[in-house]
Parts: sequence; C-alpha cells; structure tokens
Amino acid sequence: MNIQIFGTKKCSDTRKAERYFKERRIKYQFIDLKEKDMSRGEFNSIRQSVGGIENLIDENAKDKELIILIKYLTDVDKEEKVYENQHIIKTPIVRNGKKATVGYKPDVWKEWE
Repeated sequence: MNIQIFGTKKCSDTRKAERYFKERRIKYQFIDLKEKDMSRGEFNSIRQSVGGIENLIDENAKDKELIILIKYLTDVDKEEKVYENQHIIKTPIVRNGKKATVGYKPDVWKEWE
C-alpha cells in the first residue's frame, strides 16, 4: 500500500485518519493542504476516483460565498474554481494509488488492506 493523506493538522477527521493507519502500522505520507496544494494530476486523479467534483466540496467550509458561487458554475469552471481554492475541499483525502476517499472512511480503508 502507498497511502497519502491530504488534510490539515487542525482537522479532527484528518487526525483520526492518521491514527487509523498508525494503529495498523501502515506507513503513509501526510500532505498538509495549508502548506502545499495538490498538483493538477493528483487533483484530477482524486476527482475521478471519488466520482466527481461535487463529492470533493465541503458544504460546511467557512467560505460560504464561494460554495454558493460554485453551485452556479459550469462543470469546467467549477472544477477550475475548486482547484484554485483547495481550502473548500472536504478532508481528509486518503489516496492509495488510483483509489481515493474523501472524509473519514475506515470501512473503505479496511478493504484496501
């Protein structure tokens, strides 16, 4: 397994995801989205894996105006706006090769083991 966890240190679900993999002695790479954004390739791979851009957006993000704006954009513009504003993506994003989850999903991660 080649696990990557994208999230922030302040996110409780991200910390729970890290703990999940630590407890099972599964090595992972943590990427802090406050310090470094996802690359275009990572973003596209995760978007495809989770079933579209709508599944990446955190409806409870602090930037409510941006969330509302995104709802009215075309799919191409929506994708670009989310990529440019990665702070509105739901965390943690846990990636294992071409597979990915958004949010705390231990039931899915068990299947990867």
